[in-house]
Amino acid sequence: MIELIGIHRNFQVGDQMVRALDDVDLNIADGEYVSIMGPSGSGKSTLLNLIGLLDRPSHGSYRLNGQDVTSLSDSELAAVRNREIGFVFQMFHLIPRLTAAENVALPLILAGLPPEQRQPIVAGALAELHMTDRAQHKPDQLSGGQRQRVAIARAIVTQPKVLLADEPTGNLDHHSGEAVIRILEALNKRGITLIMVTHDLEMGQRARRRLRMVDGRITEAQHGAA
Repeated sequence: MIELIGIHRNFQVGDQMVRALDDVDLNIADGEYVSIMGPSGSGKSTLLNLIGLLDRPSHGSYRLNGQDVTSLSDSELAAVRNREIGFVFQMFHLIPRLTAAENVALPLILAGLPPEQRQPIVAGALAELHMTDRAQHKPDQLSGGQRQRVAIARAIVTQPKVLLADEPTGNLDHHSGEAVIRILEALNKRGITLIMVTHDLEMGQRARRRLRMVDGRITEAQHGAA
């Protein structure tokens, strides 16, 4: 369960205070499929970063699975993030000098798993994403869709409860984007909470619950039959 109460996130830009998030209240239950839409600068990515423990609120409370995470230290946040949350980004964020398998292994290395335990887990994640035959390829040897599949394998290798996707199809052609969305939706059907930021109205409407943000506030919440 994700529970945000009275969340504010302010940034100082020159002599002005920018309210990226303005008194946001939000509950997301386990296993939900939620899209967050809105114009550029509306606070979508700021909200996703905060949910993903990559940022802290200026004011307010954030409870993740019943734990108040707003007061945790940076190292404690990193441990919770690595254990509970997976990330899929528009730009893939793969390390160019590492192979696909080595990129997927990174969260397990951070978690302290020895190589003999990492190897079968990484192989399983790549197999699930149909990337076994590309395990030893580096990112520049992969297509955009293949890079995103490696990124998804990396995101799920620790079996997180929450998967955050920030414009996951933004750098893909339509066919590759559809394939990626189907993969994310299949993971959601297995019980992973899926939260997706997108500018693509068609993609956003696939979610069962759709939030709209304007000027740092959630102004609209729609539920669909998807």
